[in-house]
Amino acid sequence: MSLDPNPDDPTVIRTRTQAAAPPPARHSEDTLALPIGTRIGEFELTHRIGEGGFGIVYRAWDHSLERDVALKEYLPSSIATRVGATRISCRSDRHRETFEAGLKSFINEAKLLARFDHPSLVKVFRFWEANGTAYMVMPFYEGTTMRDTVRGMGQPPDETWIMELLAALTEALEVIHREQCFHRDIAPDNVMLLAGSGRPLLLDFGAARRVIGDMTQALTVILKPGYAPVEQYAEVPGMKQGAWTDVYALAAVVYWTITGKTPPPSVGRMLADSWVPLAEAAAGRYSAPFLEAIDRALAVRPEQRTPDIATLRDELGLGPIAGASPAATRPVDPDATVIRTRGAVTAHGATAALPTAARTAPRTAAPPATVARPTMAAPPPPRTAMPASLTPADAAPAEAPARTGLK
Repeated sequence: MSLDPNPDDPTVIRTRTQAAAPPPARHSEDTLALPIGTRIGEFELTHRIGEGGFGIVYRAWDHSLERDVALKEYLPSSIATRVGATRISCRSDRHRETFEAGLKSFINEAKLLARFDHPSLVKVFRFWEANGTAYMVMPFYEGTTMRDTVRGMGQPPDETWIMELLAALTEALEVIHREQCFHRDIAPDNVMLLAGSGRPLLLDFGAARRVIGDMTQALTVILKPGYAPVEQYAEVPGMKQGAWTDVYALAAVVYWTITGKTPPPSVGRMLADSWVPLAEAAAGRYSAPFLEAIDRALAVRPEQRTPDIATLRDELGLGPIAGASPAATRPVDPDATVIRTRGAVTAHGATAALPTAARTAPRTAAPPATVARPTMAAPPPPRTAMPASLTPADAAPAEAPARTGLK
């Protein structure tokens, strides 16, 4: 599998198996999606990629730059609905505070992702507020989720394959952790393997979903049992969230990749730990140092766990990530990336959006900003003129939602 970082990938996210016929051009009773053909500024909606409980993702044509893009619209359907052609409104005044908190988090994540420049992090081209909601425009990528890829294999992938994946993902996580931002929702369906290169793309920070879940006490919506460490279930003294939170989830993904089973829920492990370490479950099939490093990262108590990505990389033998500090982020020009409308917006002024702001929870100082980028495979072949797509993990397929809804 090639993991060559190619920053020039064209534009959004949908699984290749979902590239079927476009949805109907009008609203149906079971969707709040905008009709196909709607113009949102310079963007024309061409497909509904995914729709869930916290937003809708569309494929769109950018008439200004003449390219396919992904467009995401913030629409938490449990507390808001569409009014008229494009406007979003709360279902009742008692939901106003929750809606606004989620909207703020959505915009904050867009600003955050616009700052980062890493081939395994989703790019944000543009974001703005209009029609009582917010929208985000991002690239449109072709590929499949890690979950579908691994399930399609006849047997678990070998150590080399997993290590190539971890080299790219840990590098991307180190970039965001240096800004004291954390993903908090790493899972096999939130990692996309791009067609051609096999490069992993980390999807869905899902901060708006978490904010709304926190305010409505809907933990079943915002946490994935088996991948969420115990500190995500409650903020209590001594169990803050931080880099070690993402370390646990990433190790859980590796555990699932090797065994085909999700680790036992972390809250259950606190009471009676039935977890079988990989050093036992996969002995002989992978190197002992590799399995032991993943086992340490899966320690249920935060103080016993691998504390950060730099330590995990060191224990895996990946080494530091050279030059990530000064080049990891780029300044955001608010005038160039944010559009705030005043007063009413016409039916053509709507738009779409992406995942929301990652939560910060400092515990220890950020790791040193040094590093040596791992050797990557040869560059992928030139992309064809016609981009394919993938469904962001936070958007269930339009035809058959896979989970509780968009993140």
